[in-house]
Amino acid sequence: MTRRHRSVACNNCSVSLSPVGDYAVVFPPAGSGSWKWKTGRKLEGGGSAERKETDRDKGESLTLACSRSNPGDLPFNLRKMRVFSLENVINEFEVLSKDAGRQQTETLRWILEQNGEAEYLQSLGLAGRTDPESFKACVLDTSPVLTGKPITSISLSSGTTQGKPKFVPFNDELLQSTMQIYCTSFAFRNREYPIGNGKALQFIYSSKRVTTKGGLTARTATSNVFQSEQFKHTMKDIQSQCCSPDEVIFGPDFQQSLYCHLLCGLIFSDEVQTISSTFAHSIVHAFGTFEHVWEELCADIREGVLSSRITVPSIRAAVSKLLRPNPSLADSIHNVCVRLSNWYGVIPELWPNAKYVYGIMTGSMEPYLKKLRHYAGSLPLMSADYGSSEGWIGANVNPSLPPELATFAVLPNIGYFEFIPLEKSEVQDLEKSASTIHYIEAEPIGLTEVEVGKEYEIVGRHREGSRLPSTPEIQFVCRRSLVLSINIDKNTEKDLQLAVEAAALLAEEKVEVVDFTSHADTSTEPGHYVIYWELSCDATEEVLRACCNCLDLSFVDAGYVGSRKVGAIGPLELRVVRRGTFQTILHHYLGLGAAVSQFKTPRFVGLSNSTVLQILCRNVTGCTFSTAYGP
Repeated sequence: MTRRHRSVACNNCSVSLSPVGDYAVVFPPAGSGSWKWKTGRKLEGGGSAERKETDRDKGESLTLACSRSNPGDLPFNLRKMRVFSLENVINEFEVLSKDAGRQQTETLRWILEQNGEAEYLQSLGLAGRTDPESFKACVLDTSPVLTGKPITSISLSSGTTQGKPKFVPFNDELLQSTMQIYCTSFAFRNREYPIGNGKALQFIYSSKRVTTKGGLTARTATSNVFQSEQFKHTMKDIQSQCCSPDEVIFGPDFQQSLYCHLLCGLIFSDEVQTISSTFAHSIVHAFGTFEHVWEELCADIREGVLSSRITVPSIRAAVSKLLRPNPSLADSIHNVCVRLSNWYGVIPELWPNAKYVYGIMTGSMEPYLKKLRHYAGSLPLMSADYGSSEGWIGANVNPSLPPELATFAVLPNIGYFEFIPLEKSEVQDLEKSASTIHYIEAEPIGLTEVEVGKEYEIVGRHREGSRLPSTPEIQFVCRRSLVLSINIDKNTEKDLQLAVEAAALLAEEKVEVVDFTSHADTSTEPGHYVIYWELSCDATEEVLRACCNCLDLSFVDAGYVGSRKVGAIGPLELRVVRRGTFQTILHHYLGLGAAVSQFKTPRFVGLSNSTVLQILCRNVTGCTFSTAYGP
């Protein structure tokens, strides 16, 4: 459950009201002043407002006047209004972030009031109390989350972590917080890299829709967002309208949708100002596909006839309307492609007006940054915002930072957050990295109680840091639940990534690690780590042996090193799989209802994820065992 405060500057007093997209603001409750429309129409709560000019669609500005003599600070309700101002978005963010403590208290109060009738809350003994102290005393972290308002649909996680998707409630509040995050990050992004009224080449896809036993529609979280009218209006406001028609985004065959995304992006190549997707993996995948289909795309543009590979009638009809014979554009694209060196810089070459490449690039997406930078050439990469399957957490308000250093400012009014301090135990090995340290958990603290430089796990009510009166900026380290472990060892997703990066440097110049994952094999005694690599081309046995040893030595967790030295954990095994294996894994998850734009390669494959493990095992073409700790 989330909450948004929206506001516009009043002409008569100091109330700050900054409208954003379709969810602008607007008025105090009854008895505290009035806002009047020029038409005299009354608003909810007894408020009213005067609009001096008409709406933004006609290119006119909008001002409001307040009759309050002493407005003060009020929790404003929302009113749908077509107004957008980058300056107001940034001003609103700064006001909210400077008073994060009060915003968190008000947000929690609002959540508890809205859901007070839920049987779940009534059974906990809150008795109408809405303060943080009572909430912490009565509500346990392990309790299920129910809401007072109806759930309109269900969001499905990608399912790549545990092998099957999670079912998460979705409603209008989550949709509104999504739009707030989009607008906030865009305002800061556009201040650094301004764009005009162009288009966005967005590699976004919907998932198939299923119906739950209770009759609710279930689909991926991104699909729920893309389906909404608010998304379309917000994309227009932030100048990020997709090149592709809806039929491409919501097509049933992602390969056909991907082809048409590329085609539409080329048709509107002069208008494209941003290249984006939900995750970096989708962009890398798109341009990997482009390398193989560019000549066919050129033929479509030259002749003005869509390829026969597009067989879905709705997609074919929608894209055919955009196609016209354009030999000069086809020649231009062809000339660029034949002169590129291994596709370096293909994005700015084909989309000369693009300002940046945008998507989630932290965590499990970091391994794709090298390839993404290769395609992007001189264009900056910007990491998108920080969220989870359950809801949003923070916006990237420092877009000039490289993705590896990205920080996120927690928005204090979109959810109630607690932070579990992760204290280092007194005995720590000097070789441990931040992600391999074993922590002792302390009691959760509030958003404004976090201290600079310390590590926390976030717990959101909609679970994640100098004591700060304002909202903190946080940096993603790793997901604590994902741990490669056999004995007393614990290696995280970040540790695996660092090990693969170190070992990949030993590979020959033209050998590239396309993707990777891991498995803790306990079927033999002692158990051992198995790392699966898909390579761009064949590598020699000598190179693979060196890479395998490097992988083994790169896991510096004290529990792992000690266990390897005494033989409690066996030699690490590097297994090379056939090219295309990870695409097969992608198709497996699509069959479960995932969307391409929400897909994350699982970095740890356990026995519970048996289908993916079988795909990996039957595609192994060779294996090598480490000799790093002796034969």
